[in-house]
Amino acid sequence: MTFHMKSSIAAVLMLAGLGLATQAANADALDDITKAGAINVGIFSDFPPFSSASADMSIKGYDIDVAQFIADQLKVKLNLVSVTGQNRIPYLTDKRVDILMSVGYSKEREQVIDFAAAYAPYYIAVIGPAALKVEGKDDLADKSIAVNRGTLEDTSLTEAAPASADIRRFDNYNSVIQAFISGQTQLMVVGNDVGAQVLARQEALKPEQKFQLLTSPSHIGLNKNEDRLKQAVNNAVARMLADGKLDESSKAWLKTPLNPDNLKD
Repeated sequence: MTFHMKSSIAAVLMLAGLGLATQAANADALDDITKAGAINVGIFSDFPPFSSASADMSIKGYDIDVAQFIADQLKVKLNLVSVTGQNRIPYLTDKRVDILMSVGYSKEREQVIDFAAAYAPYYIAVIGPAALKVEGKDDLADKSIAVNRGTLEDTSLTEAAPASADIRRFDNYNSVIQAFISGQTQLMVVGNDVGAQVLARQEALKPEQKFQLLTSPSHIGLNKNEDRLKQAVNNAVARMLADGKLDESSKAWLKTPLNPDNLKD
């Protein structure tokens, strides 16, 4: 009797142990975030207007608005983790961060990480003064255009511009911006992250986006096989889009209303 009772207790304890092991094996990133009461979000700390230090030295920007909303929806604290282009994927796969902001989709990256819905527009635009009529590629004929040498902007402009366009290439974005605002060139071609800074500050010139040359929206990156976390992130982005919060962030940080078409790959 004693032997059988001990055997039964041992069996129960073994089953309980197996149950705990199974539960642990089935735990996912969303469970870990909820248990920790915080979500670790990888950001570029100097990437205006998406994320950068404000006057009070806190990090603010479009990405921070979205990250904070996701944290609020999950009812956890937001922990911002500064990453670089070189270390951010290892930070994610090593689980030093739970998600990454500002990740462009590529087939190569998809072999390593997963992508939640696009949440931020990234595009290359032609920018010029409001007084200058430019509506499409053909209107670039005979126009002087500043661009950063050897970049995706340079490639996109070179492919699109008519032969008579005067493309002037500079070695950095500051030089491109200076050439445009000083009148050395009539137009400039930059990404909307760089363009937002010019649109915000040059009131006398009244610069505006004329048209886009290329669109490649930013996604939120996360580890593979984290379906529940991915769904939670997608739900948060969809809610921000539906209630106008993404549009508010776009106007505040990118200085232009959000065009939902710019969230399509």
